[in-house]
Amino acid sequence: MIIVGIESSCDETSVGIVSNKNIVANMIASQDEIHATFGGVVPELASRAHIERITPMFNQCLKEAKIDLSQIDAFGVVNKPGLKGSLMIGVGFTEGIGYTLRKPVYNINHLHAHIAACYTDINIQFPALGLVVSGGHTTLFLIKNYTDFTTLGETRDDACGEVFDKVGRMINLPFPGGGYVEKLARKGNEAKIRFPRAYIKDSLDFSFSGIKTAVYYYISKHGLKNKSDIAAGFQKAVVDSIIKKIDDALKMYRVKSILFGGGVIRNNYLREKIQQYLSKKGIHVSIPEEKLCMDNGAMSAILTEYMIHAGLKPQPYIIDVQPTK
Repeated sequence: MIIVGIESSCDETSVGIVSNKNIVANMIASQDEIHATFGGVVPELASRAHIERITPMFNQCLKEAKIDLSQIDAFGVVNKPGLKGSLMIGVGFTEGIGYTLRKPVYNINHLHAHIAACYTDINIQFPALGLVVSGGHTTLFLIKNYTDFTTLGETRDDACGEVFDKVGRMINLPFPGGGYVEKLARKGNEAKIRFPRAYIKDSLDFSFSGIKTAVYYYISKHGLKNKSDIAAGFQKAVVDSIIKKIDDALKMYRVKSILFGGGVIRNNYLREKIQQYLSKKGIHVSIPEEKLCMDNGAMSAILTEYMIHAGLKPQPYIIDVQPTK
């Protein structure tokens, strides 16, 4: 079975191809250079970039995988959540090809697809917890099987990656700030500045805006003479908050695995702290390889194949995109 996955939910255009659960092609075009000048993603520019890139990427991906259109069995395309204009590019493109080839098109939840990037791990067992930590989302799931997701908690304000970018901007780092904050934090003392952690009682929701505000007030009072300590203290506060919510969830749900996804999970400090904490719990941890943590088409193709095996039906050829709330 050959599945093509299309991703265009925000600022990365991607086409991935999976053949019998093996990734045979996965091309990603980042838009960082387009949005860097503005310090954040500009939706109109993101949509235009998707339009320019999606067709040549699709053709190149087929070439790389050494398959032709007639061999494709189904398509999976992200239709929520994300930037509405960006989503429409991917959905319209995919439905057009699917309709022409008379092949089924499956609508894919972007967050579920991030978790599906872990499905290349043959040691996963269910039930499982899933945590997506990205630029636009911080969402915790209970996963009963490969296609059954229940949302347990999500951020009430800034997403984890979003607050990394905003703090990066405060300390004059390039956009996107996450990787630069992590690199700077390695030079700092994480114990020197203790930023407050928001804790929402009786809930598995996250909150990061308070940490961001605390960094702002610290800089306003003390300046940027110790940027590395600021970065280290901020990063520790965010990671501590994430691990606390994982701990809360494990007290409420008995699971056999924990699956992670999203761009922020590429942060080595976060990965190390998660591994250290969960190694004591005897629960299998699955974190995708770095490329599969980014927004990519392969993760959508992977989830599509599991949806097909589960007997789920494709959607009719109607553009149905749902923007982020």
